Amino acid sequence: MSADLPVLCIGSALWDIIASSSVRLKIGNDVPGLIRRRPGGVAGNIALALAAGGTRVALLTVIGRGAQGDALIAELESAGIDCSYVTCTDDPTDSYLAIENPDGEVFAAIADCASLEKAGEAVLDPLRDGRLASADAPWMGSVVIDGNLPVAVLESIADNGDMAQADLHFVPASPGKAGRMRAALRASHGTLFVNRGEAEILCRKEFPDAETAARAMLQLGASRAVVTDGPAPAALADATGVIVEIPPTVETRSLTGAGDSFLAGFIAAELAGGSPTETLAAAIQAAANHICKEVT
Repeated sequence: MSADLPVLCIGSALWDIIASSSVRLKIGNDVPGLIRRRPGGVAGNIALALAAGGTRVALLTVIGRGAQGDALIAELESAGIDCSYVTCTDDPTDSYLAIENPDGEVFAAIADCASLEKAGEAVLDPLRDGRLASADAPWMGSVVIDGNLPVAVLESIADNGDMAQADLHFVPASPGKAGRMRAALRASHGTLFVNRGEAEILCRKEFPDAETAARAMLQLGASRAVVTDGPAPAALADATGVIVEIPPTVETRSLTGAGDSFLAGFIAAELAGGSPTETLAAAIQAAANHICKEVT
C-alpha cells in the first residue's frame, strides 16, 4: 500500500448528540445531565482520530446542504480532513443520538443515516470517475468502510474490482448493523473489525472470548479479523495464526466512539510499519485513551 496516499474513510459523517446522565438510568427517567453536539459518524470519527494523529485523510460521505451541513463540513475541514469528495445533497444531514450512563455505558442510541442510505453508490463516485481513481488506475491506499453504508454498496465494494488493490478495513456501525458485514466477507482481501457480540451475530453462535470469535470469523470467510471484547483480551487472526492482547485497566468516562478510535489507532500503527502485535497493541491503547478522556 502507498503511505503517500490519504486514508479514505467511506461512510457516515454526521452530527453526534451525546447526553451523559448524572445518575444510572431506568426506562422513563427524566434526570439532569450534560448534552453536547460534535462531529461524528463511524467514518467521520475515524477520520477525525487519524487527522488528529497527523495522518492524511479524505472523507467520502453524504452531507446535506444548508446551515447544518455547512457547519459540519467546516468543523471537519478545520480538523484537517479533506472534504473535497463529499457528496452534497438536498436531503437533511444525518445525525446520531446517544444517551450514556455515568460510567460511559450507552443506555440507548439511534442512528439516523437516511441520507447516506438514499445516496447509495453515489458516495463511491470519486473512486470510479477519475477524481481519486478509475478502472484504469484503481485506488492503492488504505480504505475504511463503514457498516452504515447500504448493503448494496457494501456488496458492490466486495464484488467490484475497483478496490482490489486497496487495503480495506471493514467495520460495523453497531450490533444492529453487524449483519451487513456478511457482504464484506465476499471480499478476497481486507480486515474485518468486530466486537465479540457482532461476531456472534455474524456467526449465529456464542463465543467465550475474542480469540475463539476471531478464529470463527476466518472460518466464515474473512481473510483477516480483529475482534475486541471490552476490557477482556482482543484478538487478531489471519492465516499465520492468532495474536491476543490484554487492554489496560482504565476509568471509563465515555464508550461512544471507542471502537472508532481503536480502528484509527490500528491503521496509524499499520501505516507506520508496526508489526501485527505492535499494531494491535496501539489500537487497544488508542481506545483506552478515548474511553478515559474527560467528557466536555
